[in-house]
Amino acid sequence: MNILLTSVGRRAYIIDYLRDIYKDLGLSGDIVATNSDMNTTAMSVADKAFESPLIYDEEYIPFLLEICKNEKIDILISLFDIDLMILAKNKAEFEALGVKVIVSNEDVINICNDKFEMLEYLKKINMPVPETYLDLDKALECADFDNKTYILKPRWGMGSLSIFEAEDKKELEVLYEKAKRSIQKSYLRFESNADMNRAILIQEKIKGDEFGLDIFNDLEGENLSVTVKRKYAMRSGETDIAEVIKNSELEAVGKKIAKSLSHIGNLDMDILLSEGKAYIIDMNARFGGGYPFTHNAGVNELEAIIRLCRGKKLNDLSVKKYGLFAKEITMVELK
Repeated sequence: MNILLTSVGRRAYIIDYLRDIYKDLGLSGDIVATNSDMNTTAMSVADKAFESPLIYDEEYIPFLLEICKNEKIDILISLFDIDLMILAKNKAEFEALGVKVIVSNEDVINICNDKFEMLEYLKKINMPVPETYLDLDKALECADFDNKTYILKPRWGMGSLSIFEAEDKKELEVLYEKAKRSIQKSYLRFESNADMNRAILIQEKIKGDEFGLDIFNDLEGENLSVTVKRKYAMRSGETDIAEVIKNSELEAVGKKIAKSLSHIGNLDMDILLSEGKAYIIDMNARFGGGYPFTHNAGVNELEAIIRLCRGKKLNDLSVKKYGLFAKEITMVELK
């Protein structure tokens, strides 16, 4: 079995997990990685690594299709938000080659990638959402700076890129322009340029305890598991220290979203629990930076994907070990 990880970045741990699974299941084959930059840890440890065109390049999909043909790829998993939409749009071309693409449909990807659409979706299913503005003038008119502070973040954002906090109207105006400039200097510009004047969310800052959920559905969009983690430390927008816990209230939130969205594979979700309300502040239809905590708790979603794609009996996706986990920084010599 050959698996292709696209836009793999620094997620070398995914490759390590897959190698363990291959060994446990007695599988042979290559773990192939693509990325627009060869100088990443995951590209260095993959069995085969190929430098890809940029995602929005017209040659990107033909490049991936050629990799799938030449390397006899069975499963394709993307690890980057921007990658997901273009893969969803071209999913049929990969399936025609016999490749199972673990990506949700375009509607699901749009809800997750467009953070304003995400809020509109959450309102429709009666989930609480923070006070939010897309228009700077409206925010300046209505925002309650006497009692609140506001977060500025890209509408099509990811990680911690271009996020700022404003404590008054003057700061809001200055940071709004700074956020626009910051977006233009990053890969966030590709989607944001469609409407730069509505590309920044101005959102009430919610104070509360932060949690991460890994919500795993099968290939038909039926929920199989929800894993809850209490976050204690973050680095560059990713979870650094977290505790895998049992929380029936948040598990129920995860199951509600899973049933409503019917996404495919993993959904990475961030929640702030404040005054008894669960505010969903982010959703990503992929494996996120918090997945290692889920995996180390014994919830092996990657093995489940392989078993589902092979038509084999599903592995046990319950939590085997509740507890506190932390990521460690290691040095790797790049090939």
